[in-house]
Amino acid sequence: MDPELSTDLTDYYARRAREYERIYEKPERQADLAQLTTRLRAEFQRRDVLEIACGTGYWTRAIADTARSVTATDVNAEVLRLARTKDWSGASVRFAVADAFDLHAVTGRFDAAFVGFLWSHLERPRLPALLGQLNVRLAPGSPVIAVDNRYVPGSSTPISRTDEHGDTFQVRKLDDGSHHEIRKNFPDERELRDTLAGLARPVADVHVELLDYFWLLKYQTLA
Repeated sequence: MDPELSTDLTDYYARRAREYERIYEKPERQADLAQLTTRLRAEFQRRDVLEIACGTGYWTRAIADTARSVTATDVNAEVLRLARTKDWSGASVRFAVADAFDLHAVTGRFDAAFVGFLWSHLERPRLPALLGQLNVRLAPGSPVIAVDNRYVPGSSTPISRTDEHGDTFQVRKLDDGSHHEIRKNFPDERELRDTLAGLARPVADVHVELLDYFWLLKYQTLA
């Protein structure tokens, strides 16, 4: 592999932090984004939400408009520095550096969770561990919502390769001139449901919505 092609996801998002939200400016995606924002505000109304991989806080802002509180976490301190600069007046939001696979140090009691655009970056075998770690931090009956991208030719970055496990990758260039090969999977509805069906701790009320450019998965935790 080209030695100048970085594969470090944490480094990629640290470098991309200041240009991250440009992806939400694509004209063709505005209707989907508006629909997702409305949906999240309704689902998390008066909830104490644990958000993992919050990035620069784009979706935190939408959730915080109606939630009782939001604890927004990310493993990357650089993106959190930018998230904290947003106007959070009137919202109960706190930020914490935390690995999504190690949430035990995140303080608080939560009755909802949001996973935005992390699912696609993980090797498929790691997803049950991610969701298991998250679900045990939530009260029984808590809604969990994950949102991520669908692959749309002409709008999505082209797939650069597929590995022996079926994971797909994209090569992305940042403003600083660096190139990064990033794992980016695009699961269909069956794969999403199969992932949840394989969890050691069952969940309930699984629901999948496929928009033009994004998918949304919702389920509830059980006791």
